[in-house]
Parts: sequence; structure tokens; C-alpha cells
Amino acid sequence: MKIIIDDKIPYIKGALEPFAEVIYLPGNKTTPEVVKDADAIITRTRTICNEALLAGSNVKFIATATIGYDHIDTAYCEQSGITWTNAPGCNSKSVEQYIASALMALAEKKNFSLTEKTIGIVGVGNVGSKVARLCEIFGMRVLLNDPPRSRTEGGKGFAELDEILDKADIITLHVPLNPDGIDKTYHLANESFFSKAKKQPIIINSCRGEVTDTLSFKSALKSGQISGAVIDCWENEPDLDRELLDLTDLGTPHIAGYSKDGKANGTSMSVRALSKFFNLGINNWKCTGIELPESTDLFIDGTGKTTQQVLAEAIFATYDIRKDDRQLRSSVETFEKQRGDYPVRREFPTFNILCKINNIKTIDKLKKLGFKL
Repeated sequence: MKIIIDDKIPYIKGALEPFAEVIYLPGNKTTPEVVKDADAIITRTRTICNEALLAGSNVKFIATATIGYDHIDTAYCEQSGITWTNAPGCNSKSVEQYIASALMALAEKKNFSLTEKTIGIVGVGNVGSKVARLCEIFGMRVLLNDPPRSRTEGGKGFAELDEILDKADIITLHVPLNPDGIDKTYHLANESFFSKAKKQPIIINSCRGEVTDTLSFKSALKSGQISGAVIDCWENEPDLDRELLDLTDLGTPHIAGYSKDGKANGTSMSVRALSKFFNLGINNWKCTGIELPESTDLFIDGTGKTTQQVLAEAIFATYDIRKDDRQLRSSVETFEKQRGDYPVRREFPTFNILCKINNIKTIDKLKKLGFKL
């Protein structure tokens, strides 16, 4: 058996060598000639798995170690008898951490209390549901929009998109990219979307760049229809619109899900799926050797600080979105390199907080975020 693996997938080396010939290649080097006699591909988003790549090959199985799978032509794979799988939810906690840092940075920059804000979450799947819980911990009013779930589960607990556009101070997008159909999300945030936003909300996009229409996004920011933006996912990556970047409060190079924990989860899920398909007997395989930051102990003195200030201090100590923003603005042309060489980021449960905090509610919120105290 022969397996082609994207060389950006971490913690996988050695897992499959006992069972197959394994070739590690950059995503853009995975060509028809290379995959012709391969039985399986494990990839990330930069390998376009379509007829042009796969026609005439022996490929029977494709795993992408990512939540998104719009780089896989699923219709062609199904017609051709090629099984494919993604890694749903693998980096959902990483995106939760990203949103936490973004909200705290916005609150500090614009001088507001999160407890006074209403947030609309568009897309309440693996990621959106965790973001909803996060925002409830912060004391925000939360509105949920998810038409597929609403149809299946009933409308109770869900808001129409128009209600979110009417009431939300912040709107965060967590939808898959659907090019058409009843749940079309391509250019969901378009001219009509922005024109209906009553409270000049801040828009956060950490799902897919094509969910927003760049021209309409820029126009809405310039006209004041929306009061700010946090963007991790851009149309036409890596050639992002620099004018749009200049208009944003925070811009990052598609790294919201790039915690080491999230990447390890995606790798583990892909190896297990391949094992089950080919009956390799490593269905419970799990990544090891995940890097740690220099220190996992955080020292926080909460004397004279509000709960929001303490939470912000803890969150920024694990991940400060403003550093990624500065890096992107200083070197837009190295967008891909910044992704490929992304530094160690670990999620909240990795960290122990040694604290001087008398507020029981603050301590409870830190625990709910996943910190060890």
C-alpha cells in the first residue's frame, strides 16, 4: 500500500510506516503523476482533490485533517468510488480560544464591557456551539442562527438571521462554505446583509473567506454600516485584499484553528479513519509529543481588577491575537509562511493559574473556560 501525506500534517510520522510506503509532500507538490499509484491521501486544505488530480489513479481513500472539505470534489469522489473523510470539530476549541482573544481585544480597544453586548452566532455546529458557551461565560446575550439545525430540531432557541442583524452588537460567522442550495453561504455577508445591520455591529469571520463579499465588506466598513471587523479567513487567499486588511480591527492569516491541540486532533482523526478503512488495527491511535509553551503556569493578581480584566489577562497569556495581527500587517506577502511556521499555541486546559483572586464568580468563570486553578 502507498500513502501520500501532506508534509504540514504534524505528529503523523511513524504512525503508518509499518503498514505502507509513505511519501510526505507539500500540498502543492501532490500531482497526478505522484498519486497515480497511491492508495490513499492524507491532506490539508492546500491539496485540491478533484478529477484533475485523481483521474486514473488507484486512490481509494482521502482524509483531510481539517474541518473544512471544500478542497475535495466530493461528488467526483463518490462517483468514482473514492471514500473521503474530514475531521469535524478537531479544532473547535482552538477557534473558541481565538474568538475569546478577539472579543477581549475588541473590548479593550473600544472600551466596552462584554456583559453589555449581544452577540449573534451564525452557524452553531462544533465551533459555533462552543463559541456560544464561551460568550455565555462572558455574560453576553447570545443569539443563535442555524437554519439546518432549526429545521431538524424546531425553531425554539434559534433566531432568524434578520433578528440577529436587528439586535446584535457583534456577529460571528461559523458556517461551512455552501456554494448554492437552500443553505447557501457563499457571499452570505453581502450588500443586503450589511444594509440590514441596525446596530452597526462588529463582524468576525473565522470560517471561510468566501462567506463574505469583499467589496461589500469594504463598503460597509467605509460607510459605517458596520463598526469593525475581525478577519481570519479571506477571499482569494493568500492574495488577500490589503485595503480590507487596513479597514479591519484585527486581521490574521487563517490560523484561528491552529492550536497544536487542534492540529493533533485532526491528525489523530485522519489516522483512525484510514485505519478503519484499510483494517490496519490502529483505530485508537493518538498523537504524542505535542509541544508545550515555555511555561504552563500563569500568575495572576486580581487585586483591583474586574472579572473581564482577569479573564482577558488569562486568555492573552495563552494566545494574544494582537501579535498575529501585527505580524500579518508587517508582512502580508508572507501569509503562507506565517501559517506554515506558526508558533506553539496550546489551549486553556494546558495552563495552570496560580492566582490571588477573591471573587468567586471570576474563579468559576476561569474554571469553566478550562483553566486549572
